[in-house]
Order: sequence, then C-alpha cells, then structure tokens
Amino acid sequence: MEQSHTAGRNLAMEAVRVTEAAARAASEFMGRGDEIAADQGAVLAMSVALGALAIDGTIRIGESSDNGSSLLVVGQHSGTGVGPAVDVALMPVEGPTIIAKGESNGLSVIAMAEEGGFLNVPDLYMDKIAIGGGYPPGIIDIDREPADNLQALADVKGLPVSDLVVCILDRPRHRDLIAKVREAGARIMLISDGDVSGVIATIWAGSGIDMFLGVGGAPQGVLSAAALCCAGGQMQGRLVIRNDDDARIARDAGFDDKNKIYDISDMAFGGITFAATGVTTGALLKGVHKINGVIVTHSLVLRSSTGTLRFVESHHRFGHLQTGV
Repeated sequence: MEQSHTAGRNLAMEAVRVTEAAARAASEFMGRGDEIAADQGAVLAMSVALGALAIDGTIRIGESSDNGSSLLVVGQHSGTGVGPAVDVALMPVEGPTIIAKGESNGLSVIAMAEEGGFLNVPDLYMDKIAIGGGYPPGIIDIDREPADNLQALADVKGLPVSDLVVCILDRPRHRDLIAKVREAGARIMLISDGDVSGVIATIWAGSGIDMFLGVGGAPQGVLSAAALCCAGGQMQGRLVIRNDDDARIARDAGFDDKNKIYDISDMAFGGITFAATGVTTGALLKGVHKINGVIVTHSLVLRSSTGTLRFVESHHRFGHLQTGV
C-alpha cells in the first residue's frame, strides 16, 4: 500500500508533463484548418512522453485502431513497464476541430487509476449530468427534469436559478434540452465541442459554470468522471442507444442494460491522478501561447487520494531561449 501511495504522489507532475507535450504539439496547428494534423501531432507527442513515464500502464480509453491509429490504442501497453501498474485513459486532444478553427476549450487530457479503475465503455454516446464538489450527495438525478435539478442545485447554493450557468454542447439534438433550461430560468453557455472541458469546469467556481447537461461521447464521460471523482463532484451518465448497431456494440462490450444509470463511482474509482493542459483558452484553462519566444502552458492536476487541485503554469525552456543557449 505504501508503495502505491508514493507512486500516485509522484505521478501527478509526470502526468502534467504528458499533457503539456501533447498540447504544445497540437497548438502548432491552431487555426490552420487541418484537424487531422492537429490530432496526429498531439498523438505522437503524447505517445513519446507517455512512453518515458515510469509506469506499467495499459490504455483503457484512447485512440481507436479502427481509425488507422497505431499509437495510444486501447489495450496497448504504455510507459517503461517499470513502476506501478495502472490503467490509463487519455485524449491527446479533445476537439481537433476546435484546434483547427482556433476556437475555445481545446484540451489535452490524461487520467491514471489503479488497475480496473475505469469503466471500459464502448465508443458510443452518453447522456450526462454533472456538478462540482462540496454539495450533499444526491443533488442531481439524470431522470429528473432540468428544472428540478437546477432548483435543487440553486437551493444548496443559496442562489436563484437565474444565477446558474449550464454548459451544453451546441448540437441540434439538444434543442429541447436548451429550451427547458431556459424555461427554468437558468443561463446557458453553449460550446461547439469539448464536453470534457465543459464537465471539469464545474469543479472550479472561477469558471462560471455550475452544471453540465447533455449528450456527448461515452469515453469522454469516463475521463470527466475521473476528474470529478478527485474533486468530490457528482455525475451520472447513461449510454445512448440510437439504433441496432449501437445496441450490438454495447452488448459486445458487456453493456446489456441500455437503461442503466452509471454514477461517478461506477465510471472511475480508486486512486486516480488526472491532468489536463489547455491547447486553446477556455473557461478553466488558458491555451498554449508564447511570451518573448518562451512557450507557456497552463494545466491542472488532481489527485483523488488527497483531493488536491493544482494549477500549473510552465515556461518551457525559459532559460535557454532567454539566453540563447
């Protein structure tokens, strides 16, 4: 046990270095209109950085071999092979389209947990509701109407519903949801992509986001749950089965009950380390930028064992670039 605890403590900053590498690589393609290049650059950089990490890791959420990727693929071993045995969930860049267009909320994300610590969801959609930490359990329920969940959160915050901000992906599928949230009196922040960033923004009051609602990727849901688990947040998710193909994929992955609600503790549990680095500026993190030729990154790292959130600002090769060495 002592060895595992020490390894978890040491992995926090190592995880940040992995997301920093991917974010820096992806940022080179910011606004260039080439989402494939942005994604490939981030994948390669994260693969190199993760490969140098002193872990015996197995990727549980990552790139799909169906997309032609041979790096960071689900089931692939990661790290040096010498170190704690961990499961890895990662997203070299969330929202390659965000990066290509130069839009907000681009992130590089990684989470590490003890073996078996992540729900191995298939690559389907998931309906989600999430809030940050510090509230009594059971505040939210995915089966309740948005107005009821908003009122419950407003009550524990001691605020009117009109002061709450809900983050929702700007998609046609959310037309009715958006209407219900507005009818309830809450305000909405629509984002074009990046629901991991939307969910984890709920953990920090300074983000201005109180709740996340709506349908996004199931793997992104597990990554989000990992962050909220570290921060004491609340989240529920349910797979969205749209057709027979989705039903088959779910069954093949062992998900037979299409109505099952997954709580945050179902999706991510045990000793978890979570790190994210901003590629483009969003509600929670600034994007990669240069100051006098020095590359600056902004990240956050969370650990479930301590409930610690750290914001990390890194100036890469600061002395070398300033002195010309």
